[in-house]
Amino acid sequence: MELLEYQAKALFADVGIPILPSQRIYQPRDIKQLQVPYPVVLKSQVRAGGRAKAGGIRFVENTIDAIAATQTILTLAIAGEYPQLVLAEARYDTDQELFLAIVLDYHRQHPILLGSARGGIEVDLALEDIQTVVIEQEFSPFHARRLAIQMGLTGPNIQAVSSIVEKMYHLFASKDLDSIEINPLGINPNGEVMALDGKITLSETALSRHPQLQTLSDLPIESRYAATPMLPTLPCWEQASGAVAILSPNPGVAALIWDNLTKTKTRPQYCALIDPQGDIAQQMTVQLNACFERPSLKAVVIHLCPMAEIATAMIAALTQSHPGLPKPPEIPPRSPRRRSSSPPAQLLQPAVVVYVPGQLSNEASQALGALPLQSVTTLADLLTLLMLN
Repeated sequence: MELLEYQAKALFADVGIPILPSQRIYQPRDIKQLQVPYPVVLKSQVRAGGRAKAGGIRFVENTIDAIAATQTILTLAIAGEYPQLVLAEARYDTDQELFLAIVLDYHRQHPILLGSARGGIEVDLALEDIQTVVIEQEFSPFHARRLAIQMGLTGPNIQAVSSIVEKMYHLFASKDLDSIEINPLGINPNGEVMALDGKITLSETALSRHPQLQTLSDLPIESRYAATPMLPTLPCWEQASGAVAILSPNPGVAALIWDNLTKTKTRPQYCALIDPQGDIAQQMTVQLNACFERPSLKAVVIHLCPMAEIATAMIAALTQSHPGLPKPPEIPPRSPRRRSSSPPAQLLQPAVVVYVPGQLSNEASQALGALPLQSVTTLADLLTLLMLN
């Protein structure tokens, strides 16, 4: 279950992550009772990414403009979702914007810290510089500081950002979250940090252990999950529009791919989780056939877990299905620090792309290499390949 921004920020405030003064607006006339001083930012409260590019974020200087902007935002659907309210928030001048996140790797049972010195609406730029720190034992401030240094931060910014990461981790662990993200974390000219946007994904079990999470607002927290007929005990995501399907044995990685795709021109349509304890090959076969029957799909992303048994079973299913798998063209080479000036690769429909965020065994690598597929090892390359016109 993914929280709306204002719900996530309520949890941020509980652990001392700085947030801006804000007020919820349910209808345009509520603007007349606005307590936040102008200028303000009006933000559509939807779970879909890409709000700014879709027109769901407006900057206003006075009441008349705010009423008009609120009316527009409340009637604007983003990725098929209409907002039930608008968040009015004070403006914040920044010198730099960062990306920070923590996700849970279910298979390794370890949280992973993620960070980039380039945050904001251009998520593909942030992912080119993404840094990771795996928490294999007890978390300590050392891990947060290590991430800040890997991100290229210097001076007082190291301590300021490390402190935010520590608070994020405390919230992540204490509330049993699936993921937590701040994008962007703004740094103003005085070196002060501020969480300008936030996302939190709850697990079903977290809600049962922490009933107070259900009282964050007067609106119900709606689940994006729906039971899939093939796997009644596992969630899937689905929305009416989109061009990409995702198959993954890891809910955390699947959510990360889904979230990042929503921030690009390429929208995800469907995501199914593969149960690593079940018949992986059979599940893959059923889901691949289901994906190929969706005429609007342009690509199917297969998250290939590096764990030997899971990878072998997933590759076996791909091998059996390989006559029907079109191969996308190679993505153009790019500098690790710059966006490629070459046009994005165009995919056949529906292309199958394998995402391998880890080292496969030699046997698995050889088997995968024999298939008419393209594989990528980073989220940045995956998003580049999926940039469809």
